[in-house]
Amino acid sequence: MSARVLVVDDILPNVKLLEAKLSSEYYEVLTAMNGEEALRKVAEESPDIVLLDVMMPGMDGFEVCVKIKENAESAHIPVVMVTALTDVQDKVRGLESGADDFLSKPINDTALMARVRSLVRLKMSTDEWRIRENTANQLGVVDSSANAMTEPSENAHILIIEDKDFELRKMEETLETDHHTIMGAENGAEAMELVGSHDFDLVIVSLNLEGEDGLRLCSHLKSNERTRAVPLVMIGGEDDMDRIAHGLEIGAHDYLLRPIERSELLARTRTQIRRKRFQERLRATYEISLSMALTDSLTGLYNRRYLEVHLEKLLEKNKTSKKSLAVLMIDIDHFKPVNDTHGHKAGDEALKIFAERLKDNLRSFDLVARIGGEEFVAILPDVSERRTYMVAERLRRAIGETPFDVGAEAGPLTITTSIGGTIIDFEDHTVLEVLERADKALYEAKEGGRNCVVFEGVGKLNPEDHKVSERKTVE
Repeated sequence: MSARVLVVDDILPNVKLLEAKLSSEYYEVLTAMNGEEALRKVAEESPDIVLLDVMMPGMDGFEVCVKIKENAESAHIPVVMVTALTDVQDKVRGLESGADDFLSKPINDTALMARVRSLVRLKMSTDEWRIRENTANQLGVVDSSANAMTEPSENAHILIIEDKDFELRKMEETLETDHHTIMGAENGAEAMELVGSHDFDLVIVSLNLEGEDGLRLCSHLKSNERTRAVPLVMIGGEDDMDRIAHGLEIGAHDYLLRPIERSELLARTRTQIRRKRFQERLRATYEISLSMALTDSLTGLYNRRYLEVHLEKLLEKNKTSKKSLAVLMIDIDHFKPVNDTHGHKAGDEALKIFAERLKDNLRSFDLVARIGGEEFVAILPDVSERRTYMVAERLRRAIGETPFDVGAEAGPLTITTSIGGTIIDFEDHTVLEVLERADKALYEAKEGGRNCVVFEGVGKLNPEDHKVSERKTVE
């Protein structure tokens, strides 16, 4: 996963060390030597994450973090504070300033890389919802929102999975300070039963459960429909860092090391609850307000009006993030005979199935729109050229290899699709231009025999060269 990391430290060897570590993992690294330069880089370069030293002359890291989080344009950027300070109060002060994590020097490389990857994934998801809300705001459908730091952090429902009674009581007593409703479970079976009957705002999981793999339980919680989007905080010891890193990789949001400090537990819990409520509000206001005005009533996909405004926002964002996106123009082959032979009811059902297969084979933050009778567009932000080819071929196979059960007397229908694609760089482009480029590639796909994928500048793809294992999401 490519990302831009801003490293802020007034000591050059520290900067160089972090720069080398991150570059070896193929991150793009920006650097700043003081707070003022850091804020300028945040505003001008729009990094995906900030690694921020605390002890700097002039403006220290705490003040820099507060300024980043107070600014609506940068508040969503994850900040990890890096320092030689070991006092718990310093850590808590950093978290209360809006930092997403607080790592002590010397930095554990495993913890650092796992944290960077998990926070970058979180930012990508938040970015997409912010862009969509911004699109809706431009269309006059919703009001612009504040940021996660302004969300309330009290009165949440929290599940704690811990088999050590004294630890459970300690966490319950601490969290009741914020008037939370706490439920406890001693093992995974109890936890999953509670998850099935209650909605939670946060789940805290001990990795050291007696006779049970706490990490496997984390995996079950992240794959469960009811808890997939619920923040997950792990509890472990210093010797659990490799397992904690693995937990962050599979979707856990944060962790605490034993012995648990009450003030740190409160600070990290408040951060996760605020973030969840912020994302829920973005999603709710966006979905409710746009569902009627900007979606296609038959398929539930976005319509042309929304696509054009949203694509314009993505093109603007690419100019600052220096990333590219892919545009796929997708057309159902020979769709008119489906209506003529089997009736419009069968045709409508085919369109709905077609739309579902497109959505099921793209990432949650990719955009799919129906822009005409049987014509669709998919926008894939922040995706590599090679991955784009694989996704396009996967979409073609998902349509053509499984017949459509549309209720026709003749039985399920075999339907295929033609796809034209283009990769858009971060230079100046108009919406009309990029759609025309993808449409030209689609025309070539139709002229080339249909049921194929053609990319601008590349030509028709060989399906055997771009196979990828079937799954719902792509990197």
